[in-house]
Amino acid sequence: MFNILLPYDEADKGPCCRENRIKRDFWTGGKVAHTAAALWKTATASTHFAKTDKMIGERGASMSTKDQKPGEWTQRRIQSIEVGFQVIRAMEAANGPLPLRDIAAAAGMPPSKAHLYLVSFIKEGIAFQDPVTGHYGFGRFAVQLGLSAIRQLDVVAFAREELSALQQATGFATYLSLWGDRGPGIVSKVDGERQGSLAVRLGYVLPLLTSATGQVFLTYLDEAETAAVRQDEMAAARREAPDDAQSLAPRVTTARDIQKIVETVRRQGYSMTINSINSSFAAIAAPVFDYSGAIVAAMTVLGSDKQIAGPRMTSTTEALIAAAGRLSERLGAGTRAAEAQVAMTSKTRRPAEK
Repeated sequence: MFNILLPYDEADKGPCCRENRIKRDFWTGGKVAHTAAALWKTATASTHFAKTDKMIGERGASMSTKDQKPGEWTQRRIQSIEVGFQVIRAMEAANGPLPLRDIAAAAGMPPSKAHLYLVSFIKEGIAFQDPVTGHYGFGRFAVQLGLSAIRQLDVVAFAREELSALQQATGFATYLSLWGDRGPGIVSKVDGERQGSLAVRLGYVLPLLTSATGQVFLTYLDEAETAAVRQDEMAAARREAPDDAQSLAPRVTTARDIQKIVETVRRQGYSMTINSINSSFAAIAAPVFDYSGAIVAAMTVLGSDKQIAGPRMTSTTEALIAAAGRLSERLGAGTRAAEAQVAMTSKTRRPAEK
């Protein structure tokens, strides 16, 4: 039985009217039955959403500190959206459109479930289905979303957090450099506890061929972009007599010298110079890439040569490469690019340290 409370109607007769309500059987016909069915459906739906909302809220609020990971999001959230992003991430990791079974396998769900999400994504323009192969890829709105995210990227703003964390982890001065017409210029810095009397100046343009920062740009930038600076520095090095050179670093005067630098940096994933620009100082630099895989900046650690090139070399280099990898990922380089960058740390250990 289902009781319905209806407004008082003078046309109705009987004891129910005197109580200002009418009790009808749920299974009887007429308007009351339809009203009861509608109310029952609404009540059921409200109860369902209330329970779901409560479950989501409790899941976020009741996470124990034992299971919670550092920095994990614990506020209330919509679980279905998180599940849907498993499908999106599976598509993002692919090099092109995928069949349904591959997307479902990568997302860790049955194909029937993945298909429901894909249908919704197609409707909203996030995904599309190839009419010939039936494979699924990203749609027009996904492209617009990506371009909008790219327009909002600010490498200098993003780098501040990583530079500070890197300085705290190593104790050395850290700075970010961008490429300019005259070479790499320092645009952001965090002074270190172990940098001694050397001051890092914002706006300072570093040499291309003999600084760790410059050698990173030399390696990863297109040759046409570095050609003018490269030729000027090589010509200046040729005019300089070997005995007059203040630097202990090798003089770069030939194309073969440049090739050796590029091969070394690509093999290691970073560049290191000792006593190159300033006596008793060493620097290690790593590249920062954007969504297209192009270098957009270089992160550098600067400090005493006895410490950076000594027992702290391995830990400092690993921390630098990891920081550059995280920054690259924030700029859209992707998890795979960041992982590849971090993987370079396995090559940073000297033979005696392995």
